[in-house]
Amino acid sequence: MTEAAVPGARRGGASVPSVGVVIVTRGRRPRLLRAAVRAVLTQEHPGDLELVIVVDHDPRDTPGDAVARVTAQLAPVLASPPGRPRPRILSNRRTPGLPGARNTGIAALGTDLVAFCDDDDEWLPGKLRAQVAALTARPGALFASCAIEVEYGARRSVRLAGTDTITAAALRRSRMVMVHSSTFLFRRSAFRVDESAPGGQNEDWDLALRAAAVRPIVHVDRPLVRVRWGGSDYATRWADRIAGLEWMLARHAELAVDPRGAARIYGQLAFLHAALGNRAHACRWAWRAAATRPGEPRAPLALAVAAGLISAHRVVNLLHARGHGV
Repeated sequence: MTEAAVPGARRGGASVPSVGVVIVTRGRRPRLLRAAVRAVLTQEHPGDLELVIVVDHDPRDTPGDAVARVTAQLAPVLASPPGRPRPRILSNRRTPGLPGARNTGIAALGTDLVAFCDDDDEWLPGKLRAQVAALTARPGALFASCAIEVEYGARRSVRLAGTDTITAAALRRSRMVMVHSSTFLFRRSAFRVDESAPGGQNEDWDLALRAAAVRPIVHVDRPLVRVRWGGSDYATRWADRIAGLEWMLARHAELAVDPRGAARIYGQLAFLHAALGNRAHACRWAWRAAATRPGEPRAPLALAVAAGLISAHRVVNLLHARGHGV
């Protein structure tokens, strides 16, 4: 994992950088995966555009079987527009899980820029053109994001940042959900995903923090990615999320400096422990959250879950319906 201070050279001296897109999948959501692939292939981009689909195969499958299954699922959408290379489907050759699969995709590309899209999300028209323009308009910029449209059931909520620049301080103060992995566009030579993230948790937040520490993130504050929360079990993987937050606190000591940001993490840990039934841990983290920032809303919410007044799943569903997480 390295951070570069300068962008890589553009292919052939062209004025428009080439873009490589990495989609990681296990082939469990073929309909959504096809929509994600179709949305990438129909993006307007005057430069070279490549798509790599990395199959992070289930341990019960052989890599060949998993790739064959995903290839069959994608057969209706694999034809590229004229002048575009056919998408490639590869097996994860690195650490099993999302971070290793993303690094497999990055290594397979030779483009100037790399973009991610989750297999259950969808780029909206104009996403790539707007981000490439914003990134190239700022000399030395390395990383770009954009606003999102959160889809949960029949509801859609727009999440804006209210700025065109995301700093490391802003990402420490708030997780900023719109700085989402499916919005990432960055210089391929500059970054890799940290494969030590437990269960692949918070690898995107870690990457964004590292990027913003080198140069502020260029942000297009228009909803150009549809992020689907309903099809993922991420929010309720309580133990994995605890491990991911503890990993972030150990890796980024600066997260404990800003009282608002620190209290948010402590409150999340309180809620997650409450969801697992660890009442003592939930109470300790809730007290720490409230002591760090009086009025931190996750502290009483965690205590309510710990006391059995409301279920953690009910809380998550209510928040997701409003386009928010815990």
